[in-house]
Amino acid sequence: MTLAYPKLRNFIKESFKEIVLEKYPDTDLIVGVATAGIAHGALLADVLDLPFAYIRSKAKAHGMQNLVEGKIEAGAKVIVVEDLISTGGSSLKAVDAVRKTGAEVLSLFAIFTYGFDVAINNFKDNNCEYYALSDFETLLKFSEDNSLFSDKELKFMKEWNLGIS
Repeated sequence: MTLAYPKLRNFIKESFKEIVLEKYPDTDLIVGVATAGIAHGALLADVLDLPFAYIRSKAKAHGMQNLVEGKIEAGAKVIVVEDLISTGGSSLKAVDAVRKTGAEVLSLFAIFTYGFDVAINNFKDNNCEYYALSDFETLLKFSEDNSLFSDKELKFMKEWNLGIS
């Protein structure tokens, strides 16, 4: 849905760009994670004037049966772009696919994370930095401050988040 709103889409792109320029100025390549990370990754690659590739969720069943689409060279310094981090499983599968090409993953960028302990631990265990533009805690606070949900709904969301963390 973020792609349907140019101001939001540009905010995401520019926010990712700022992180790259500040923390990872030697980035060689942007890689998107299928499917939602592809568009945001391509937008980021375009604004940075960098090459782009993407990782499929599973290898194609025909042709060359690629998991990686595009050119990822060994030694390339890569930022992986994802839309959402829940447990980190699919994100880290993409990171692993990039690493298997011989490239170096500098970081994974996501639009949103639930902030689950399992994801934090999975990224740590896989020696992968990540940045998320927002998280569940921020969403809850914003929702509460702006009366977007009833007290009952907010209580449910807080309990749900605690139950999964």
